[in-house]
Amino acid sequence: MCTLSIVIPVYNVERYLPKCLDSLLIETSVPYEIILVNDGSTDASLSVAEGYRARFPERITVVTTENMGQGNARNVGLERAKGEFLYFIDSDDYLAPGGMEGILSCLKEDFDICIFDTIAVNADGKELKYMPGFRGEDRQLSLRTHPELLLQQPDVWNKIIRRSLFLDSGVRFPVRVWFEDLAAIPKLYQFTDKILYVPEAYHRYLQRFDSVTNTSKAMRNLEIIPAVDALWDFYRDCGRFEELKDELKYLAYHDEFLTSSVRANLADWRSGAQEELMRDFLQKVPDYRSNPYVRRSSRKHKLLAWLLLHRMRLAVHILMSGNNRMKQKKV
Repeated sequence: MCTLSIVIPVYNVERYLPKCLDSLLIETSVPYEIILVNDGSTDASLSVAEGYRARFPERITVVTTENMGQGNARNVGLERAKGEFLYFIDSDDYLAPGGMEGILSCLKEDFDICIFDTIAVNADGKELKYMPGFRGEDRQLSLRTHPELLLQQPDVWNKIIRRSLFLDSGVRFPVRVWFEDLAAIPKLYQFTDKILYVPEAYHRYLQRFDSVTNTSKAMRNLEIIPAVDALWDFYRDCGRFEELKDELKYLAYHDEFLTSSVRANLADWRSGAQEELMRDFLQKVPDYRSNPYVRRSSRKHKLLAWLLLHRMRLAVHILMSGNNRMKQKKV
């Protein structure tokens, strides 16, 4: 019986994949597998993946698909997986020393979803920012007792998830779009009350400051609109929208209006995506100022909201570009 399946989408990451795989390959009696889903790479990524499979044939499987994006690659890996639990990691990220042992030790606990912490790093491995998987003191969580779960980062790479949660619920990652984690992971909280938080930073997230800087990517930030809409519709269909409306509306404020607008702005401060994001958000949440989470938000977020609402986009660009330069000076 395979205990854990690690699924890794692979697309043009020949430079990063070896470090990712090296961090996952350890000697252990716990049976686990690594599924590399080559998403139509055009560089030497497939050759790197096949080289690792040749060295670790009992551990590694390589699957090749046409280029359809991370969401499809994760779905392919999910369907091929044999493990009781799933762990998805991006191919340019990696685990900290001892991180794989930590993840395997978590499997001794009773959970359907296990959340842990991560640390953002630069290409040299210098630590930039600690990113808790859950902001709170409790370790045993559920959406019923902790609705703020919806406000945590929805990323897959800091979560171990029981595979049957996907299979029984029918939840899958959307294909060929951004924000596939947001469109999938928060839905899983509806199907279990067994969520565990482990405050250990097993994962390292590679922060690449050049990853959002072009005009075409600015417009792709609009893909968050259907992701948020799908999440709202899901919780309406579950009959829980009213119960969770403060969290779901704040999620739209933070992720759609603020974060995606800033991403679009940094790529192209003149981008029309900012206007569309603002218009859609205000149509969804015209009363956002009364939201308790908005009222408690930081001065920085309130300033950004004011600048965006008043279409002071060059000011946003200068402010956030300066913020990124400060981050890079730390490296």
